[in-house]
Amino acid sequence: MATQGTATVTVNATPEVVWSCVADITRHSEWSPKPYRVELVSGEPNTVGSRYRSVGWAPPNDHNHVNDVEITGVSPMTRFALAGSDDSGTYTNTFDLRPVADGTEVTYRIVFPEMKGLGAVLLPFLFPIIAKPGINKRMRLLKQKVESVG
Repeated sequence: MATQGTATVTVNATPEVVWSCVADITRHSEWSPKPYRVELVSGEPNTVGSRYRSVGWAPPNDHNHVNDVEITGVSPMTRFALAGSDDSGTYTNTFDLRPVADGTEVTYRIVFPEMKGLGAVLLPFLFPIIAKPGINKRMRLLKQKVESVG
């Protein structure tokens, strides 16, 4: 079974305001705990099938880590999904938005590829120490970013 993580925050803003941040992949670095850059490679921006290249930090100390990213799902105001691929496989990422009384509930889910070799041994130990806190921090930063411009 693949390793996965989920985090949910309630953002004090409408789904339309949250959507403008979540559904524009070039803005994801604005609320990332680690710096990276994203550029459109092909297709129309933020539409299913569009492709991007992301370059940034990855453990243990790769500051020029490359991910090839494809937008895999867009349901305006409710779901934005993408797949990021690197040498270890394809990571699926999904953002689900749901209106609630206080604004918008955003649930982020990442599913890691089935790891092999040393990665398969280390991921179960490193996920709760490195990945899970990073996911939670990313969602807090999204909340702060959206609420600061809202």
